[in-house]
Amino acid sequence: MRVLLVDDEQLALDRLRVFFGDIENVEVVGEARDGDSAIRQIEELRPDLVILDIQMPGRNGLRTASDIAVDPRPELIFVTAHEHYAPDAFDLEAADYILKPVRFDRLRVATERARRRRLLHDVAARADRLEAEVQGLRDGHASAARSDPELWVPERHGQRRVPIESIDWIEAARDYVLLHTELRSYMLRATMSMLEDKLAGTALIRVHRSAFVRPARVTEIRHEGRTMSLILGDGTAVQVGPSYVEAVEQALGV
Repeated sequence: MRVLLVDDEQLALDRLRVFFGDIENVEVVGEARDGDSAIRQIEELRPDLVILDIQMPGRNGLRTASDIAVDPRPELIFVTAHEHYAPDAFDLEAADYILKPVRFDRLRVATERARRRRLLHDVAARADRLEAEVQGLRDGHASAARSDPELWVPERHGQRRVPIESIDWIEAARDYVLLHTELRSYMLRATMSMLEDKLAGTALIRVHRSAFVRPARVTEIRHEGRTMSLILGDGTAVQVGPSYVEAVEQALGV
């Protein structure tokens, strides 16, 4: 996967380049320090993925993403220190949204999600239709089984229905929560205690004060000293809080 890094801070670019050096099958093909340069390099280099800072002088990351005119469009992962840009970022069909400071494991998982999306979509312009087809299948199964409820996530022009059965795991992000599905993430303003009531009786279980996980997505249990982590199918590592260990082991049957 060919990646373009866009950030107005050289230290941030250097950090991203070091991280990508440890992610397999990724080539950083260029760097840009502002939106205008990013647009030119996207047109010239045709990267598969753009890591795009939101707060930049002049043309910010959101405007830069809106102005991308190449076909197919690259996948986008936004990075920022502020969570309130998330609804606008996901309206632009971002593969993920990462809060600074960027962690290696978070970047790696986001990159793998972008890679899967790239493979699934012939062109980025068809992303909405393909996702709607997948979501339609899930909605049909959910309706037939009358199982899990849904969460409604605000977007720029309304709200999007996210069936709980499509969520692999949830993590707290300050005053928000991130709902991670196979193809993308959603940001919702909510507390973990509010979600715990909403998720009662669903397949998602609380494993930490800041995380819920779907047990069926767990492929490995890892112990490091007194710390227990759950490894999901996409490589995500979710730490288990000490007070949740017994309940998690019962849910996983170990």
